[in-house]
Amino acid sequence: MTGLPGTILSTTRIFLALLFLGLFAMSARNVSDPDVWWHLKTGEYIAQHRSVPRTDPFSYTRAGAPWVAHEWLTDLLLFQIQRTIGFAGLILIFAAILCAAFFLLYLRCGPAPYVAGIATLCAAWATTPIWGVRPQVLSFLLTSLWLLILERSDRNPKLLWWTVPLTLLWVNLHAGFALGLGLSALFLAGALLERFLGHATPNPPWLMSASILFLDLLLVPLNPNGTRLFSYPIETLGSTTMQNYIVEWASPNFHRLEYWPFLIIILATFATLSWSRIPVRPRDLLVLLVSLYAGLVSIRLMPFFILIAVPIISRRLGVWPKTAHQSGRPVYTFRGYLNAAILVAMSVFAGAHVARVIQRQPQAEADQFPLRAVSFLQAHPPAGPIFNDYDWGGYLIWKLFPSTPVFIDGRADLYGSQLFHDFADAYQLKGPWRQILQRWHIETVIVPPESALATGLRSAPGWIVSYQDSQAIIFTTFPPAPVTEHSSSTPPPPEGPMARPAAHPEVTLGMQLIASVEYGQGIMVYILDNPPSGQEETIGRIVPPEAKGVCLFQCTSKNCADCFKEATLYAPPLHTLARR
Repeated sequence: MTGLPGTILSTTRIFLALLFLGLFAMSARNVSDPDVWWHLKTGEYIAQHRSVPRTDPFSYTRAGAPWVAHEWLTDLLLFQIQRTIGFAGLILIFAAILCAAFFLLYLRCGPAPYVAGIATLCAAWATTPIWGVRPQVLSFLLTSLWLLILERSDRNPKLLWWTVPLTLLWVNLHAGFALGLGLSALFLAGALLERFLGHATPNPPWLMSASILFLDLLLVPLNPNGTRLFSYPIETLGSTTMQNYIVEWASPNFHRLEYWPFLIIILATFATLSWSRIPVRPRDLLVLLVSLYAGLVSIRLMPFFILIAVPIISRRLGVWPKTAHQSGRPVYTFRGYLNAAILVAMSVFAGAHVARVIQRQPQAEADQFPLRAVSFLQAHPPAGPIFNDYDWGGYLIWKLFPSTPVFIDGRADLYGSQLFHDFADAYQLKGPWRQILQRWHIETVIVPPESALATGLRSAPGWIVSYQDSQAIIFTTFPPAPVTEHSSSTPPPPEGPMARPAAHPEVTLGMQLIASVEYGQGIMVYILDNPPSGQEETIGRIVPPEAKGVCLFQCTSKNCADCFKEATLYAPPLHTLARR
């Protein structure tokens, strides 16, 4: 095999093809990030209203409060992709974005292709916590591109002008644009430091770098939120509430295996710098230390350090094998056919794996989000405010907006410390948790069955289980039965074939009792023949069709329709009961 085919199928090129095919397959993740759902709904909102929301439209706890939708363009793109080609499109496109980011990193890892490839694979391993269909993946790509521009500008300063259109794009995609501006400032400070120390290293003219950075800063207000984005990233990074309550904004916990790759790269960085004979530039050391501090402060910023450290390590590992620089050398006969076979096999494997990921999307959604419970809420809309799990807020927005506003969701910057404290206290049964639910007039609660709040509400007066599966449990309030001198908290069982007379204008002795079901808190549900006239439409939603009766509750209402409405909204699904 000679000529162009032999060159294309050289061992080095096949190695790189296998590397990035594998990365693409690994990067294909199901849409499972809790925040992606409210991003989709925001994109739908923007598409429908042709404007970016300035106040919160999705919750009742912060309804009308100012909201910085800094990812508005990403949200719109997410929605348009999902609407056009579905979740499969989101999975494929974001896998490709991650691969592009790692390819840009590979280009910065030195001339040895095998060393650079293995270093890139290690970087991918360390950044897996941020993978998925998430807006910050776009910032990861743009940070990788920004670093390539800054480093290549040492030899070609005109490349810095590419940061101008990138800033205009990035500032509308994600607040991570601050990383790009921060890197430009660090590179400029590093160049001035090297000049002060007398290092003879190539740097773009400092005046040119400063002028382009200033121009980049002037472009920041060119977004729907204007100058607000100057302070927003700083406020987010400095928020103690987000660091205390959101794992991703806290420091990495090295007791967890998923953060060990990050720790290994930290150790490898300083080990490499200590024994390598290649001196480290003051500029690189400055950027490295700042990024290390950022990564240790927040999990979200770990990839920032990885993008800085991995090329520094890779460029000091030499060339392996010694013939690796002959990457363009053609291959002949058997080796070429073997390389082609390996490439085809890897392509088939990667394609099959990605296809399985796409096929599993509905199951992944059902496994991680309350799909069936939300279907129940769609069929039985809550009459009052709901209290929801934090990670499910975005999913409820996607499925239930605008009929059911949420208590809280992943827009942590919107809700503030006090509401986070209230949510945490109620969710964990701390302090005045009952008063918190009462203060917000909560009538429906949807949380995981094993949560502390679920445990507390199972025994709390005034709450019943309306729905439960392995993923979620729904509690609803129920008006307690009146206690008089003629009644107890639990009504007596019915006697004979006729229902015991009840203080309800529509319950008469002419109605034959079919069955009675007793629930907790003294609630007795009667299933009767001969429903009151005008209620036939409601009957099918309350009792099993074969019962041909209606549910009547012990309540203080003087209107039968009110009882039927309460039964529809709050009563657990009745078991099929044999007619007496």
